[in-house]
Amino acid sequence: MRVLLVRHGHTDWNEEGVFRGRIDIELNPKGRKQADIIGRRLQKVRLDAVYSSPLSRAVETAVRIASFHSKEVQLCGELIDIDFGRWQGLKLADVRTGYPEVYRVWETAPQKVRIPEAETLKEVRVRLLAGLKKIFHIHPDGTVVLVSHGLTNKVLICAILGLDNSHFWKVKQDNGAINIFKYTEHGSKLFLMNDISHLRTIDEVVESMEYLENPLG
Repeated sequence: MRVLLVRHGHTDWNEEGVFRGRIDIELNPKGRKQADIIGRRLQKVRLDAVYSSPLSRAVETAVRIASFHSKEVQLCGELIDIDFGRWQGLKLADVRTGYPEVYRVWETAPQKVRIPEAETLKEVRVRLLAGLKKIFHIHPDGTVVLVSHGLTNKVLICAILGLDNSHFWKVKQDNGAINIFKYTEHGSKLFLMNDISHLRTIDEVVESMEYLENPLG
């Protein structure tokens, strides 16, 4: 099965640095534009199905992608964002000050963290792989789009690469990013990760390259 794994477009809470989790935040205008651009980029790909997390920011992204293929979006509960427990709806600064020790573990050893009343990354990984296997059994030789969230995408990418969740922070997922991997019963292979070239102009790409070469100016 060929999988195009997409992170949903921008929301206001992405801009404000809020832990979103299961809170149902819609796309903002920037996010809707990103979703349309993703749809146009994928319009020539032969898709068998488009699956989405049930949260509206993912669903709207998926609907805009599916509209280029006359497909109905199918909801997949296993693709839903992490349950952040008591951190949901809090800004990053508030989490740092209110839960300093837990946040320190979150930053340094995410595979070990236990956020109050939240899922662990291990629990997220188990349900994501269960959902992926379920979709594989429906489309073993097909091409599917899965629209999910930054955290869940990172956990799933670690899993398909055979990496444990300690590598979570080494994977980057921008809003509107596309990842491509092949999934089989015998193993997986990643072909593309965190591609956002469709969202950037050539000038922006060149500027980012110059910064990486000389970050201090």
